[in-house]
Amino acid sequence: MVRVTDSITPRADVVLPCLDEAAALPWVLERIPDGWRAIVVDNGSTDGSATIARAHGATVVHEPRRGFGAACHAGLLAADADVVCFCDCDASLDPGLLPGFVRSVEEGGADLVLGRRRPQERGAWPLHARLGNIALARMLRRRTGLALHDLGPLRAARRAPLLGLDLTDRRSGYPLEMVVRAADAGWRIEERDVPYRPRTGTSKVTGTWRGTWHAVRDMRTVLREPATTTAANSRTRAAR
Repeated sequence: MVRVTDSITPRADVVLPCLDEAAALPWVLERIPDGWRAIVVDNGSTDGSATIARAHGATVVHEPRRGFGAACHAGLLAADADVVCFCDCDASLDPGLLPGFVRSVEEGGADLVLGRRRPQERGAWPLHARLGNIALARMLRRRTGLALHDLGPLRAARRAPLLGLDLTDRRSGYPLEMVVRAADAGWRIEERDVPYRPRTGTSKVTGTWRGTWHAVRDMRTVLREPATTTAANSRTRAAR
């Protein structure tokens, strides 16, 4: 059953990057708020994820170039709602929490809302992945001055300003690049606690030390980049 959305919450598109998430997709898609559009970006799945997504009413976009950022950006380009949300497709995060994120953006409380993951069960967040996230959050605070604790994938912002950030990373650095460029542009960034559960299936990024190392490497590359000219000069907040 699709979760019913508060009638005062505007419609939004939810981008769901997907690589072999057949087991998790039904739970995730059933929790998309009523009236919203789920955009499942198939990043080369071989387990029938795209077919399952369509059967549950999602719009399916195929992105042949592998990479978390490639999938996220393809979904952003396919979106047409004023506000776009992002959520992992592995059932570790509940997209049913997103109406609160969207209301904060729509009401002018924030330009970008991020979910701070709070593990609910043992094993929800492997130690190596958590340590990598802590290190990156510290580097992010030094780079931007923002008191953020997490680079969680559950987030919401307006589509047009997101596109205006000119994000270029197409690997694991995409979520961090979004935050860094938004900070450089003077966006108000809000962090909200969200429950974090053990994922369904095997992680393609942070499920192993090797995957975590690659993700941290990609993100450190983003942090070493100087502020973009567009972001540094415009200092323009997301349109409200």
